[in-house]
Amino acid sequence: MTSEQVIRVRDETELATRAGHLFAGVGAEFMCAANHSDTWSRPNVRASIGGRMRGSLAEGVVVRKLYTPTALADEPGRRHLFEMAAMGAQVRVCDSPLPHETIIIDRRVMILADPATAPERGFTVTTAPALMDGVCALLDAVWESAETLDAYLRRDRPHVGAGQKAILRALAEGLTDETAARRLGVSLRTYRRRVAELLALLESDSRFQAGARAGKLGLTG
Repeated sequence: MTSEQVIRVRDETELATRAGHLFAGVGAEFMCAANHSDTWSRPNVRASIGGRMRGSLAEGVVVRKLYTPTALADEPGRRHLFEMAAMGAQVRVCDSPLPHETIIIDRRVMILADPATAPERGFTVTTAPALMDGVCALLDAVWESAETLDAYLRRDRPHVGAGQKAILRALAEGLTDETAARRLGVSLRTYRRRVAELLALLESDSRFQAGARAGKLGLTG
């Protein structure tokens, strides 16, 4: 690819075929800005790109991941972000919507994804400075104003009082409602009402889901 070249690819498979080597050739910095953590829809492409990125992290490349809160809307999305952070990637969350998913490699190659409005998205791959400089400046500004993943989760974390933590412990132990109510010194009706309130607070549809979310947010300690 020449320094001014711009190419269009029609889908993820063609991107992996024609530009996949770029992911393995990261020298210093890799940045991805996306609304969703599940960037790649095709499993084979996801596995290929993911493997190359793990290699880059192992070699000390700075990996920056910028997402909107949408990426944290479900458990798989949260898990992916936690895994990336555990591997050494810098993960931040911004409140501003991102019009296009963007990948920048060593500030010399940029990949822009078309809007995710069709089963297969096209991509623009470019090294043209006129295109690169403006996008890099914009993403740098958004990155600086974004929160780290830990800071965002602390702000997003609901307040759980001592009584609600006791309920969470009872749920984790698998106690029956009758046993838990006796332990907490409340009526069965009151205990069940408090469980329902806790599920609503944790935006969970089941007791199991509430326990899992509470553990992920560090609310059970």
